[in-house]
Amino acid sequence: MISRDKAFEELKQYVQSDSLMKHSLAVEAAMIGYAEKFDENVEKWAACGLLHDIDFEKYPEEHPLKGVDILTELGYPEEFVIAVKGHSDETNTPRETLLSKTLYAVDELASFVVACVLVRPNKFEGLKVKSVKKKLKSSGFAKAVDRDIIKRGAEELEVDFSEHIQTVINALTKREKELKEEGLSLIE
Repeated sequence: MISRDKAFEELKQYVQSDSLMKHSLAVEAAMIGYAEKFDENVEKWAACGLLHDIDFEKYPEEHPLKGVDILTELGYPEEFVIAVKGHSDETNTPRETLLSKTLYAVDELASFVVACVLVRPNKFEGLKVKSVKKKLKSSGFAKAVDRDIIKRGAEELEVDFSEHIQTVINALTKREKELKEEGLSLIE
């Protein structure tokens, strides 16, 4: 049985960096949004979003393959582990399941949406797809985010690009309110 709370405790054993923790929480939020949209197991999808970069801080040169080993040792099922392995193009792992396609599709986009929110005076309030798309066209904004992966992710997931962005905005907005109640945040 996969539990979001257990996954969060496991993540904290490997991630100390505030920025990586916030990224993991953002990807978790997007995965929750899609799990609800696709009527999938929210706990499993949340855990996958949280743990997808479990190895990145301690083993950056071995990412995500060291994460595959860690998650296998922790007893996560093969579909979960393969989704984590496939979120990186460098592993040449086919993304065949809805879980793996979704993780790939939201990884870069979740971080990009957070970057958009950070430069807005009203933060999440009133954030529009149009604004995110405009920022995507600006190569100087959030340079580390790979725009090709964002587009390819939506294509592989077979969702309309605007709808994809809206789903992630909605998921992050909702999750931010919940995280604040737990004393956490995607943006503070």
